Amino acid sequence: MYRTRRLATLRRSLRLLRSFTYEQFRPRIFYEGLARDTHVLLSALTQDLTNRSLAGQRVLDVGGGPGYFADVFSDTQYVSLEPDVSEMSAAGISGYGAVRGDALALPFADNTFDITFSSNVAEHIPDWQAMAREMQRVTRPGGLVVVSYTVWLGPFGGHETGAWPHYVGGEFARRRYTRVHGHEPKNRFGETLFAVSAAEGLRWAESTGQLAFAFPRYHPWWAWWLTRVPLLREFAVSNLVLVLRKG
Repeated sequence: MYRTRRLATLRRSLRLLRSFTYEQFRPRIFYEGLARDTHVLLSALTQDLTNRSLAGQRVLDVGGGPGYFADVFSDTQYVSLEPDVSEMSAAGISGYGAVRGDALALPFADNTFDITFSSNVAEHIPDWQAMAREMQRVTRPGGLVVVSYTVWLGPFGGHETGAWPHYVGGEFARRRYTRVHGHEPKNRFGETLFAVSAAEGLRWAESTGQLAFAFPRYHPWWAWWLTRVPLLREFAVSNLVLVLRKG
């Protein structure tokens, strides 16, 4: 995993951490930066695990949102799937490559894509494993399935409700945010936000027999060992990446 490790520097970690502060009030800054980082990450993983270039490959982005990733992935055959039409229209996403559909029943044939990924989607659906199984189904043999999600007990698990209220409980964090801001959070616990642990993700990935790599997305490479330590990883791994190579 030489290329993937090489990009995981402390400078990158700090840059991504700074960008998180823009998510709520200047989302373009946050999501465009995240899109560029995702492209670099997938390129490195593709080189490391398949010895191929990302350019020209068929890529499915499950939960592509308002389309900030489309331009960055213009060197690939990129398809974005999003269930929410309001998200699709937020950045004017339309035309080829923009598909409205259900992540739990992907509207694609088996073995269609070289790389299928989801970025920060699993914690927003009640059955993320069903989504992951669908991602496996539409990925060709030898291709990659990459699932990256926010770990519930990490500092960003509560999303915009704050760094600590979700430790008291998801419902508490939701009520507190509503009381303080006068409206419900965008990510409502039990409806559009769910508690997904690192252990749960690793168990599922290992059960497939296809797990190639697992690491904390926003940490420098020398902190990747945290993923291997039960309990500690729930608090210290803010975002877990599961990389499967389909057999």
